[in-house]
Amino acid sequence: MKKFGIVLSLALVTILLAGSALAQGDKSVYFTTFYANANIAGAPDSTLRIVNDGGSGGTLWASFYVFDDSQELQECCSCAVSADGLLSESVNNELLANPLTGKVNHVGVINVISSSTKGPTSNTPAPGLKGNFSYDIAANTTTAAGSRAVNQYLFLEHPLADSNLTPSQQSNLQNLCSYAITLGSGAGVCSCTPEDHDF
Repeated sequence: MKKFGIVLSLALVTILLAGSALAQGDKSVYFTTFYANANIAGAPDSTLRIVNDGGSGGTLWASFYVFDDSQELQECCSCAVSADGLLSESVNNELLANPLTGKVNHVGVINVISSSTKGPTSNTPAPGLKGNFSYDIAANTTTAAGSRAVNQYLFLEHPLADSNLTPSQQSNLQNLCSYAITLGSGAGVCSCTPEDHDF
């Protein structure tokens, strides 16, 4: 009976591992980060920087999908990054300036797909893009009277998180973007900063 339990446990582990292997996607082409303090008066703007490592020998496109904190897609677009080039996107001025819902967004998530083809609605994932995110967070300071005031910001920077791009996630992002472009009548499409123009 004990032997049967061990065999059954091993069989279940094998099935679970096989199932999780099927759900694995490509982590070299899909990146995520968050944004906070966007579009807040007095708060510094955040910057998403993407570089093309040049390994592909040509231009790649960064397909951006910008969500609010309710998981609703607000904007999407695809920006070119030439080999060994730098793309710097302002969160306030490029990635959140034209939201689909017209809502002013402060907090949310940004997904990026590295693609060999232009277009956030039909990209072809290809490795070669890497990125980091620069942002500021409010620092609480205490006045002489002991009351708290937020009047300073701390600068932070982190690499974009390598994420698991499954075919279903890619399809979902492309479909959401397609709906946003169709329904938005011009809204819901982010813009691209000229390459090598940094903030």
